[in-house]
Amino acid sequence: MFGRFCVLTRQLSTRRATQSGFVGRGLEEFFENSQRLPATRDQTGRAWSASELRQKSWEDLQKLWYVVLKERNVLASQAEETRRLSIPGKFFSNKSRVIKCKKSMARIKTVLNERRLAWEEAQKATPPQ
Repeated sequence: MFGRFCVLTRQLSTRRATQSGFVGRGLEEFFENSQRLPATRDQTGRAWSASELRQKSWEDLQKLWYVVLKERNVLASQAEETRRLSIPGKFFSNKSRVIKCKKSMARIKTVLNERRLAWEEAQKATPPQ
């Protein structure tokens, strides 16, 4: 299904070709397991709490942001497929997963803003040299 699109979009992947293990997947990254819609409803975890995120490093928060963003894009692709195929929402809905992604992203932004404010306060407290 994705063969011709993979060839056209191989250069559009956000991953670097120089990384070891790089496999350009193109549009397949917007679908779970290369399926337009999942066949089964898998159990999902919970949203990240702010207290958990406060313990993460800057790099970990940045990586987590892009993981959650990718998940949100996958869910948006699935929602578009259900709309395109005229599947009623009661048969296929990922609203709870979308909400978890939005909550996690909002909490990541909150933690980063807290760190920024703390850094600004520290800059004000230290005398200029």
